[in-house]
Amino acid sequence: MPLIKLYFTSALLLLALSCRLWQVSQSLPVMGKGPMTDSCTLYARTLLQNITDALAQTKLFSGIDCAKQNLELNMETSTPSVCTPLESACPGITKSQFDQESCVTNIGEDLSHYYKFLTNQPDPEKLLGPTVLLSLRELMENCFKGSLPTDLALKEDDGERASTYNERLNLCKVLRGFQVRTITINRAINYMNSK
Repeated sequence: MPLIKLYFTSALLLLALSCRLWQVSQSLPVMGKGPMTDSCTLYARTLLQNITDALAQTKLFSGIDCAKQNLELNMETSTPSVCTPLESACPGITKSQFDQESCVTNIGEDLSHYYKFLTNQPDPEKLLGPTVLLSLRELMENCFKGSLPTDLALKEDDGERASTYNERLNLCKVLRGFQVRTITINRAINYMNSK
């Protein structure tokens, strides 16, 4: 009888930990000046992992050695410089104070930029939507309120058509840049969470 109770207790615990409805902390948004939460670090880590996995997809980049391509970064934001922690020992970066509000704003602008780009990419194999786009959307909705574009006119027919070589090459370069920027975003979120 004690063995059955042990199995039942373990099964209940597993169910409780895996049920999304019971994970209340993941649905709490982060307000502008408030600290990042553990769930935000989880969302950011998941996004980075999904981008890394997408870059390894041979179906997505057939005929392209994505690892050997240049990367394209969003140069419209200042995320790397404004999100540098006070204790940073990066050469060439001198900071006197960490401005969390500016950091959160720049991260939100970066996420919005990449979201707009990725939603307009052909994805007939559904390799980006259920992974990268989903995790990006979750991070934006739960941790960067207001960064999710509302004026997005999605091209539904583009999602089903095959992409051209140039589109896949461009996607590779932008995803590589997004991966690098997501590493910076992860570090910034972890830093803000630790404050």
